Amino acid sequence: MIEIDGNSLNLEFLRRVVFEDEEVKLKETQKEFIKSSRALVEKIASGDKPVYGINTGFGYLAGKKIPKEKVEQLQYNLIRSHTTAVGKPSPREVVRAMILLRANVLAKGYSGVRVELIEKVIELLNKQIHPVIPEQGSVGASGDLAPLAHLALALIGEGDVDYEGKVQRAEDVFKKLGIKPADLKAKEGLSLINGTQYMSSVAAVILLKAKELFKAADLALALTFDALMGKLSPFDEKIYEVRKHPEVDKVMKNIRELIIPSPFLNSKNRIDKVQDAYSVRCSPQVHGAVRLAGERLEETLLIEMNSATDNPLVFPDEEEVLSNGNFHGEPMALTIDHFSNALVELGNISERRIERLVNPSLNHNLPAFLVEESGLNSGFMIAHVVAAALSAENMSLAHPPSSINIPTSAGQEDHVSMGANSANRLKRIFENTKRIIAIELIAAAQAMELRGEKTSPPLEKMIKLLREDVSFIREDHRLDQFIEKVAEKLDNNYYLENLPIKLY
Repeated sequence: MIEIDGNSLNLEFLRRVVFEDEEVKLKETQKEFIKSSRALVEKIASGDKPVYGINTGFGYLAGKKIPKEKVEQLQYNLIRSHTTAVGKPSPREVVRAMILLRANVLAKGYSGVRVELIEKVIELLNKQIHPVIPEQGSVGASGDLAPLAHLALALIGEGDVDYEGKVQRAEDVFKKLGIKPADLKAKEGLSLINGTQYMSSVAAVILLKAKELFKAADLALALTFDALMGKLSPFDEKIYEVRKHPEVDKVMKNIRELIIPSPFLNSKNRIDKVQDAYSVRCSPQVHGAVRLAGERLEETLLIEMNSATDNPLVFPDEEEVLSNGNFHGEPMALTIDHFSNALVELGNISERRIERLVNPSLNHNLPAFLVEESGLNSGFMIAHVVAAALSAENMSLAHPPSSINIPTSAGQEDHVSMGANSANRLKRIFENTKRIIAIELIAAAQAMELRGEKTSPPLEKMIKLLREDVSFIREDHRLDQFIEKVAEKLDNNYYLENLPIKLY
């Protein structure tokens, strides 16, 4: 059971809730502060002074005072009008992350909502009722309004949800389970949709997967290194000592542990080279820099997931309600874009190594395109073409959405972050990069077996794991199914969990 209080959520807790369906509860000691914030909102709502978000319109319409008797209707109208996102439904894990992060923001106590509403949000998680939330339609300020409105619409029983693997009306699922839809009081509709929980959720889910893909990329590199008869000197620990980037050191350690036991390192058949190409020799620096970008994203996420991102914010001790810009997604957008471009580089350097494996002028006496009787057979020719296409698509996606601005809401919201677009771009780049690394693993295993030499025990185990789904190519065979199967197993961490060593 994970207890949330708006202050102590981390990626490990998120992983357990999102991927393992661990249950969540609101921390008991946080309830009094939440109630004090709510009391201030109710006091303002019963008065005559206009306060944004409580008894006024929104955005350009902030100057419109709403009569007391219509303050609650205002919240429902807000949710219904903002439920406008389009495109593919977000994956289950992203939706679960969104629900968790939104509950945690409300639990922090500065939103001015009732305890009952927070517990209703948590109930969606614990009963695995997942609102259908389309991926497109947020400009990342005032937060991810449209995607979060789809979450809120389901909460009040008017939207669609995915329950037990089937898309259904929220109202029908609630009736089936004996759940009452949420009722909205003053400010509560706005508090459900102000914030960066879509972009943060996508980024968190991808980062959790990418942290394992970093290790898989090192694994692919090690297998390629041995198949190409690389020189070990660039991975010597003394190299790290004179340029101490810790993430580079982790990559070097992984390669040493994967390679040094290889009997092929000392084989009489190994070519003695002066040095390797950059895609092999400089790989610790590139892989390490990608990991460093991931660390920066994690630092930003840890702050963001425990931040109050509403407008206005309620400060009960000072009896103040302050209009603000905490919903603006720029801190997330810029960091997501940096990490996206790091993943582009991880795919780029992997594609360059694939080229060296298949190219007979670069692969040190391996057959052209890693297949015997090349000419009659094309082997891995088009597998490399696919990797090149994916890498090129990543490069075309490399322009950062956070550098784009289109004013909205009649000029009131005249600078936006486009952080949701950054998050969607990150997801596409990650999927492409994962498949490039899958191709490198398949090609490197083929190359190593063509050498007729034994590699290290961990890499021999990796080849054996690959062979569960991927045949050694003796004559031309469709490879798309192999690539997708390996990509799927990278996604669920199958290979790393079954290696005889643990990578950093």
